[in-house]
Formats: sequence, structure tokens, C-alpha cells
Amino acid sequence: MQFSTLSCLAAFLLPSLAVAQLSGTVGPSTTRASKQATVCNVLDYGGVASKTSDVGPAIASAFAACKSGGTVYIPAGDYGMSTWVTLSGGTAWALQLDGIIYRTGTAGGNMFMIEHTTDFEMYSSTSAGAIQGYGYEFHKSGTYGPRILRLYEATSFSVHDIALVDSPAFHFSLDTCDSGEIYNMIIRGGNEGGLDGIDVWSTNIWIHDIEVTNKDECVTVKSPASNILIENIYCNWSGGCAMGSLGASVAVSNVIYSNVYTSESNQMMMIKSNGGSGTVKDCQFNNFIGKSNAYSLDIDSYWSSMSAVTGSGVELSGLSFDNWTGTCSNGASRGPLKVICPAGVPCTNITISNFNMWTEAGSELINKYEAAYGTGGGLNTGSSYTSYVATSTVTAAPSGYSAATMASDLTAGLGISVSIAIPTIPTSFFPGATPYSALLKNSAGTAKAAVAASSSTATASATSSAAKVAATSSAKSSSAASSTSTKSSVATSSVAKSSAAKSSAAKSSAAKSSVAKSSAIKPAATKSAATKSAIKPAATKLVEATSSAIAESSALASSSSTTVPAASAAAAVSTAADDTCDA
Repeated sequence: MQFSTLSCLAAFLLPSLAVAQLSGTVGPSTTRASKQATVCNVLDYGGVASKTSDVGPAIASAFAACKSGGTVYIPAGDYGMSTWVTLSGGTAWALQLDGIIYRTGTAGGNMFMIEHTTDFEMYSSTSAGAIQGYGYEFHKSGTYGPRILRLYEATSFSVHDIALVDSPAFHFSLDTCDSGEIYNMIIRGGNEGGLDGIDVWSTNIWIHDIEVTNKDECVTVKSPASNILIENIYCNWSGGCAMGSLGASVAVSNVIYSNVYTSESNQMMMIKSNGGSGTVKDCQFNNFIGKSNAYSLDIDSYWSSMSAVTGSGVELSGLSFDNWTGTCSNGASRGPLKVICPAGVPCTNITISNFNMWTEAGSELINKYEAAYGTGGGLNTGSSYTSYVATSTVTAAPSGYSAATMASDLTAGLGISVSIAIPTIPTSFFPGATPYSALLKNSAGTAKAAVAASSSTATASATSSAAKVAATSSAKSSSAASSTSTKSSVATSSVAKSSAAKSSAAKSSAAKSSVAKSSAIKPAATKSAATKSAIKPAATKLVEATSSAIAESSALASSSSTTVPAASAAAAVSTAADDTCDA
């Protein structure tokens, strides 16, 4: 019966979805409630709730006790951290950050390095947990310090409902990971390059409902990467989203960006390289809104801010850009269409449709093209695929360029010489769009599932050889309620705006994903864990709700999912990209 239901659901959804999205399910396979059956509270492992303390060793000890199944718990409160932690291995575990960690150490590297782990979840049950990097202490003197969070070779995981603030270097990197979901996060960084928001070079990753402020990468894909779905992104005074920097042996494919809102940033989307080799293919960039950005669509194969790489250039093919609206800051000096491809390997099969951009200053747009072939947007429609240089001038505002904005748009950067306040995670990341999952603090039953009260959880003793204590009866009843809750997933991205839907139908070979206004189809609760997600070429997530939550609210708190074998990531990842401060 379940198979029949899923088959009908797939038949209904798949015509509107992109085939080339995710390659399998994403997120942890063990429920949050199951992980909370064993809790390793850092306060029981030497941790002290004080900004002058060092919680690093306590986190490491708690992880050692709970890494085989349990929750490392950092309760509400303030914690200093001067010893960085590498949490290696582990399965069916969680890191519940309800407190705020303040960097006090000065070493380089990563404050949190989580590696070689599977079935992992990092979150705040109150949506108020944060890591404060105090990066300004480095930046005001022209230096950089540690990154905040790096995941390496993690599989079947999620990170959500936390804030990363003022990193001394990059905020969040996903390095050679598989089947992960990143969502409901806010990142606030200083106003200079080298402070990337989210960088991802992995496979089968869903990143959605994210806000980034900095002056470098917003949410950026690096190489190698495949089957990446990025939706509902708010670049709020940022460098903007990008692919790159791209160098030698590039392998990027099946990446979709949808519902990206960019305000007062360097670009709406940039693909950057300078020489090199390899391919970027079969990628889609749909439903972009811009407000007063320096660049809009910026493909630059001769990007002077990176050193030239040996090779005739990175080949771009099968890229589509649909439903772009809004404004650039000055269309005469930096037109909204800049498609500069390598002379040795021209771009082919590029599609630009429903591209309606205008300028804040002046009354014309000057767009630039080099060796760019495809349809729409002034591209060369020929098939000789030889190098050429051309410009086009637009002197009248296109109809439909005006677009909605966000009420929380910043009017200035956050500087590099003063502390950045810890923000609240927003409840919207794109005009008119509802996040796929409610914040945990807004989800019914969250408080019951949290491990704040020791009387309702099993605490792993720091001195016990077993390092596990049976749960109290109240914890058992809570866990039992959770274990009976419905686990569900749906293969879905959102439905297009009407104009995007029309172009989508015309480009079925590109298998376009589009994204919706608030009326978009949202992940529905239809599939049990036993079905193992047979229909998920598109965005999938499993949502858990306790039975009490179901009775109290329709809000679904994301918790777990099941892995489907994903396409292998390209071999041999160089970490040089993560160590380079892209401008």
C-alpha cells in the first residue's frame, strides 16, 4: 500500500521537478529522540558555563562517550573556547548546541572539525545556539584566524537552527561530504574578503533557508561537486553566490540554485576561473532577485583576482538562467549580463530566459559577451563555436523587472573593527517563500524533546566505564512517543513562478527545477522509513514530529532521513580552495 501511495505521489510531483537534483535522500537516519536516549552533558565532563572557561576539552570528552549513539549536549549558557576540537568517527550521534560558544583561543585551523562520521546532526533545540568567533580581533589588524566549522567526509547528516558569527576566517565548509542537509541558519561576518559563508565541494547536498552577511562567498560551490540543490538563500550585504574559484580538472555537475535573493552585494551569481581545465555542466540558476548589486550574472573566465592556472580554460555547457529580476547598481559600467568564456573552449548550450534586470543609476545597460553560445540574452546562436567579443546596449527598462525585497535588508556592512552581535535566525529567506522546515523553537513539542532537564534524560556519566545510564521513566515515555511518530519524506523542490514554469516546460531536456512563492508545494509527510526513498532524484528530507507535536501543531521538525546510494564524488579533493581567500 505504501508503494502504491508513493507511486501516485511521484507521478504527481515528478513532472514539475528537476531530474538532475539530488541523487538520494539527505540527512541523518536516526531520529533526534533516539539519540537523546543517551545524553552526554558537557557540564558532567568538566565544562563550565562561563565565557572565561574552556569548553573544548569537555566537548571532546563528551563526544568520546556518546559517539557510538547519543547526544553531546551543550546547555543554554555562555562558554569560552580556547581548545579546538576534532570530532572524528562516530555514528548515530548529535551535537545539541543550546548555549553560545565564544572563541577565546588564537590558534589557526578549525574551531570545530567534524570528520569521518555518519548519521550525525548538529542543531540548537531553541534555535538560539551560536558560535561567536570574534573575528574582528584579528581583522582590525589585518590578519585572519581559525575557521569556525568544517565537515570532512561526513555522510547522512544535517546542520540547522544555529548561528555562526564573525568568524576569523571561513564560517562553514563542507569538504567531500555526502547526503547532507544544511538549513535554517544565519551567518554574520565582517565586511571583507576571506570570510566565506558556506563553501561546499561534496555530493548530494541540500542547502536551503540560509541568510549570509559578509563581503565574500554567500553560498558557493567549489570543485568537485555534483547533485547539489541550493534554495531559499538570502545574501544580505554579501559577496554573493558563486562557483569557484575553478582551477585544474574541474568537475561540477547537476547543481541547482533556486530562490536566491541578493541585496547590496558584489554579485547575484558568479562563475569564476582563469585558465584551468575540466567542466561545469548541467546546472540551473532559477528565480533570482537582485537589489542594487555591483554585478548580476557574472561569468568571468579570465578573473584577474586569481592567479592563472595552466590550461585553455574550464568548459561551461548546459547552463540555464531563468526568471531573473531586480536591479544592478550601475548598468553602464557593470551590465547585468557578463558572459566571458574561454577563447579556447567556448561556452555552449547556455540558455538565458525571462531575464529582466534594470539599473539603479543611469538609463542604460551594457552587457558583454565573449565566446558564449546559446539562446536568449544576446548570446551567439551559431554553431561555429569560435571566439568572439561583443556587447549589447539596452536603453529601456524591461517590463517586469521590479521585484519584491526583504524588510531586513542591511544598508551597510558590519565592519571589521568591532564585535558583531549574535542575530536571531529569520523565519523567511526569500520574498514570499516559506521555509521548508519551521525553526525548532517554533515547532510544537520541541521543548518536550529537548534535553534541558536532567530529570527527563539519560545522562552518560564521565566516570562510568559504561558511560551510559538508563533513561528515567519520563525520558522513556518521551522517547516512546517520539518512536511512534511518523517519519516522512517527499521528493520535492518547489513549483515555479508562472513565468518560470512556462520556460521550464519548453526546456524539459534541461530538467529545470524552479522555486515557488509561498504557495509552493512543501515536503509532505507521506513516506515511512521502511520505504527507503525510491523516488528521490529531487530534494528529499525526512521529518520527525512527536505524537504530542502532531496533536498540537502541523509544524514539522526535521530530524532524520535514509540514505540512498549517491553518485560518487569526483576523486581526490584538493583542499587548496578552502585555504584560499577568494575576493
